[in-house]
Amino acid sequence: MVFTEISSSSDFNRLYEESKSQLLVVHFWASWSKQCVHMNEVLSTIAAEEKFQNVAFTKVEAETYPEISQKFNIAAVPTFIFIKNTTEVDRLDGADAPELSKKVEKHANSTITLPSQPAAPVQDLNTRLKTLINSAPCMVFMKGVPDQPRCGFSKTLMQILRDNSIKFSSFNILEDEEVRQGLKKFSDWPTYPQVYVNGELIGGLDIIKEMAESGSLLESMPKQESLNDRLKSLINQSDVVLFMKGDPETPRCGFSKQTIAILDETG
Repeated sequence: MVFTEISSSSDFNRLYEESKSQLLVVHFWASWSKQCVHMNEVLSTIAAEEKFQNVAFTKVEAETYPEISQKFNIAAVPTFIFIKNTTEVDRLDGADAPELSKKVEKHANSTITLPSQPAAPVQDLNTRLKTLINSAPCMVFMKGVPDQPRCGFSKTLMQILRDNSIKFSSFNILEDEEVRQGLKKFSDWPTYPQVYVNGELIGGLDIIKEMAESGSLLESMPKQESLNDRLKSLINQSDVVLFMKGDPETPRCGFSKQTIAILDETG
C-alpha cells in the first residue's frame, strides 16, 4: 500500500471513512522533528511490504491540521493512531520502530466487531469554535490552505504572514460549512480570512495590512521562543531535571533505567 500525505481535511475524512473496510495507520508528525522524519521512512518501508497491501498508511502534519490533531488528542509528535471501523483501536507515542511494526502486523491481521452504541452527543458549536480558535497561538481561518489559497484575500494574507516570518496554523472554512457560518456570528465578523492571536480576533486582511504597513504586526503576534530559551526553561523547571529516553515508569534504554534506579535508591 502507498504511504500518502494528507493535503486537506477532506483527504483525511475520505481515508477515515475507508477504515470501515481496512486498517488505517496515521502518523501525526512535524517537519522540524528529526524523529518524525525518521519514522516516516520507517512507515514507508512497512507500507511497501506485500503483506500489508490492504492497510492504508498516511501522515498528517499535526500543526497544519489542528482540527484533526484535536480529534485524536495529539499532545506530541511522533504519534501513531490505528483506526478500524472509524474507531481508534490503538496508538503509539514516540519513535519506536520495532513496536510500530508489531502493532501494524497485530491490527492488520485482526478483526473487530463493534457493538451497537448510541451516537455520541454532538459537541456544542460554540465550544468547538473556541477550541479551534485557541488551537494555535496564531490561528487563521481562510478559504483554502496556505499553499493553495482559494481567494485573493486569503492569498494576500498568506504572503503578508510569510513576508513577516509569522508562524501560524490555519483552518479551511470551505470544508466545514458549520464552522464557516458559525464563526461569523460567534466573532461578529462577516468576512474571511479571520486572524486570531491567543484566542482573540485581530481582524481580517485590511487590518492585517494596516498593521504590517505601520510596523505593529510583529508586536501583536505571539513571540517565538528561541531554542536556547526553551532549553533554559526546561533545565530550570526543577532543582533536578533528568533528560532521558522514555519516562521514569518506562525507561527506553539501559542507561536511563540505571539512572532512574540510582535516583530512586538515593531518594
